[in-house]
Amino acid sequence: MQDEINTKVVALAIRGGTKTGKVTAKVLQAAMRKFLAANKKQAGVSKTYQGKQTVSQLMRQNTGLTNIEITDQNIKSFERVAQKYNIDFALKKDKSVSPPRYLVFFKARDVDVMTAAFKEYTAKEMTKSKKPSIRKKLSRFMEQAAHRQREKVKSKDRGQAL
Repeated sequence: MQDEINTKVVALAIRGGTKTGKVTAKVLQAAMRKFLAANKKQAGVSKTYQGKQTVSQLMRQNTGLTNIEITDQNIKSFERVAQKYNIDFALKKDKSVSPPRYLVFFKARDVDVMTAAFKEYTAKEMTKSKKPSIRKKLSRFMEQAAHRQREKVKSKDRGQAL
């Protein structure tokens, strides 16, 4: 990999009138900027997105799309699981229904991977719902601490020992 990076060569041909008699730093800088801008424009045309993307970007990849409906508000945890499984997906919020529902669009060929990701996601959500809230635990312990009385023990000890 390192050898490939070191051996890449860029050849620039600078055409111009009287301004390019000598190749100065400014002329070379302007030529490199034009080259990089053209290279960036060309790379942006055929860019394939991965992970979370818009529905139109997903449709541009010329693969069949399928969708699954999610009613849960916690979409961020699903995004983590989808990223773990390298799933290309798009989220769409349907506001016509109250409460709003979310549609997850993904490539049709990723159905098996998507079902595995959803199984992990639902298992994670179920374990979360079974756990008691840390704030509730804390408030309960604070109440117990407030009701408990300390025993007052008075003893006189002057520190003189034989």
